[in-house]
Amino acid sequence: MAKLRHFAIVVRDLEKSAEFYEKVFDLKRVGRDDLEFASGIYLSDGVVNLALLRYNGEKGSGLKNAESFVGAHHFGFQVSDLKEAQERIESAGGTFFFDLGNDPDKHNFERKFKDPDGIIFDISRNGWLGTSG
Repeated sequence: MAKLRHFAIVVRDLEKSAEFYEKVFDLKRVGRDDLEFASGIYLSDGVVNLALLRYNGEKGSGLKNAESFVGAHHFGFQVSDLKEAQERIESAGGTFFFDLGNDPDKHNFERKFKDPDGIIFDISRNGWLGTSG
């Protein structure tokens, strides 16, 4: 069974947004990434990972207006079997987008897809930092 464990939103200021969610909802910082195409701060309530993202361009974001976009970007499901989940996704009309990370056995590895409407979502076997299986 898939479990919804990850939400990603694009924000204007990573630090300011992280401080807001920490102060208002008592979320805890569980990680940070600074990649070629984006930076992110990861917060958690112990069950769900909230990724605050800032993209540098279309690569990785899928957005033509990545530099000015703010709002909900994608969500993720933890699954027990990546191959089986991918087969189900593709047989229902979803398309592979890209893998984020190199090791499917690590936390934060995401296999990204687009649903038939082009909405981005992830699957992960081991989930995200700060999530419970």
